[in-house]
Amino acid sequence: MFSIMIVEDDDVIASSLQEELIKWNYDVHKQEDFTAVMDDFIRIQPQLVLMDIQLPSCNGYHWCQEIRRMSEVPVIFISSRTDDMDLVMAIQMGADDYIQKPFQMTVVVAKIQAMLRRTYDFSDTDHFYSASQVILKPSELNLIYKDKKASLTGNEMRIMEILFKHKGEYVSKELIMRQLWEDEAFIDSNTLAVNIARLRKKLKAVGKDNFILTKKGVGYAIFE
Repeated sequence: MFSIMIVEDDDVIASSLQEELIKWNYDVHKQEDFTAVMDDFIRIQPQLVLMDIQLPSCNGYHWCQEIRRMSEVPVIFISSRTDDMDLVMAIQMGADDYIQKPFQMTVVVAKIQAMLRRTYDFSDTDHFYSASQVILKPSELNLIYKDKKASLTGNEMRIMEILFKHKGEYVSKELIMRQLWEDEAFIDSNTLAVNIARLRKKLKAVGKDNFILTKKGVGYAIFE
């Protein structure tokens, strides 16, 4: 049973989410003390977090950053903010997806199911990809270059998988978005660019700079 943590200070919304997700057989924790988010995260060890932006004490961006210091667990923001910069900021802070309020409960459940499936359902745990000495291990959510390792989020792993599967050719932004999020209505090219930037930063940290190439108007690629 997957465990989901809800960090939402509107009790009506939080309780509705909790009630619906329990129907789908998820183990759901509704956060009550918004000064102890990380303490409860460590104690519960959820497989996914639903996070509001506007919270008492510290905002959701802060808590997402704190989670990313120790875990690559999927984080989905739920917020009434509609500015594109809020969406970009959420992705920059380490979020995997963003759902605007008001939302249809069926959409939230579908997003959660897709995220959990992408992150944790790997039929072949020994499967890996390689190119230019970079090894990608989907089952472990990491990439390895020589003796250094970088942990990836679920969405970052899916982007890398798509690029490895199309190794040696450029992949359009539209194709990546379509395969990654399954619903382009919630995604734009800015959020994809933020994810690519995060991947490049992680690759640079392990000593593999300029691994993901960009051709303007065409897309992204990796080469052997």
